[in-house]
Amino acid sequence: MTQQQLDPAPATVPVAEPGAEPRPPSARLRAAAPLLTALGLFAVVRLTGVVAMTVAASLTGKRSGTLLGRSWDSLWYLRIAANGYGRSVHYKPGIIFNDLAFFPLYPGLVRAVRTVLPLSGGATGMLIAWTASLAAAAGIYAIGVRLHSRPVAVLMVLLWGLLPHSVILTMAYTEPLLTAFAAWSLYAVLTGRWIWAGTLASLAGVSRPNGFAVAAAVLVTAAYEVIHKRGRNVSHRLWTGAAIAPLGWTGYVLWVGVQRGDPLGGYFGVQRDWGSRFDFGVGALRVVRQLLLKGDPFVFSVTLLIVAAAVLLFALLIAERAAPLPLIVYSGVLLLIALGGAGFFPSKPRFLLPAFPLLLPLALALARTAKARPRSALLVMGALAGLSLTYGTYLVAFAHRPL
Repeated sequence: MTQQQLDPAPATVPVAEPGAEPRPPSARLRAAAPLLTALGLFAVVRLTGVVAMTVAASLTGKRSGTLLGRSWDSLWYLRIAANGYGRSVHYKPGIIFNDLAFFPLYPGLVRAVRTVLPLSGGATGMLIAWTASLAAAAGIYAIGVRLHSRPVAVLMVLLWGLLPHSVILTMAYTEPLLTAFAAWSLYAVLTGRWIWAGTLASLAGVSRPNGFAVAAAVLVTAAYEVIHKRGRNVSHRLWTGAAIAPLGWTGYVLWVGVQRGDPLGGYFGVQRDWGSRFDFGVGALRVVRQLLLKGDPFVFSVTLLIVAAAVLLFALLIAERAAPLPLIVYSGVLLLIALGGAGFFPSKPRFLLPAFPLLLPLALALARTAKARPRSALLVMGALAGLSLTYGTYLVAFAHRPL
């Protein structure tokens, strides 16, 4: 990893010199046009998914608002928002569902928004998720522009919205919130804004269990900077940002531990009660073996393909040097958690949804294809759109499997 990849690059948006006349609104609009294009395409794709879900819901006698706002984990978050923590469900021998497994920022936001807006819990959860999705898309675009170009940035945003499991981005789930904090924290690292990077990483850490990946990226990059400079001329902002980054995740984990009477291990005990633990991929390999020997439902097979594709894209990300150190660390930690964790196998694509840097190799390849063979690029994007809308609708409306 070269120092050039870590040092802040020239600003992508020109800054007016002191005393210079501000740019007219038309110039500002032209400068923002690529970002607006990316967000517009993303919104169109995801709203099309909502329409498809509405049609599917009508066919199954359900309501799209219920499917998107009150499915699976959404119900746990909404109960926490309404009543606080303290609910346990004995699912079967050895499996106890306890709401302490769910991190507090998202239900806290639902509760706060509901005190201001007259919305139901599910509608509030979707509003937060949709807003966070747009914020995440803007952050992904900003990173794409900084590292490569505007076309690559637009394609990264569009690809993120077209993932087979991107239906999650329009549901009352926490992945959009984590991705928004992650994208802007990583952008802050790339631009040398360490306190912002640490603060946003801390918020990411209190959003989801795998939000620690953002803090890991900040800490590893900060350590690299300190080692590279041999501890000399290191800004206090770097030290402060690095110190702040893990506070959200560690704070909640320790709080749960205190509630359970085991400060260091209590939270991980809660996860084990859910059947979720880190076993270095042994449980996942058992599922793969079952798929290969006996076959299994459609969702499991697609999950296996998505996880394999994520591993391949991570290898390409490193081999092509398409991303700097913080993005590689962030994606690597998310991938490690998804691969090494034993739990509900079909949830692994959802855990990988925030790993947007994995899309960089695809975006670069599509940008080159769009220049040489525009029709081929359009065909690929059309196929991805069809897969995303069809599979996402099937997952939520017909599969009847927890996501």
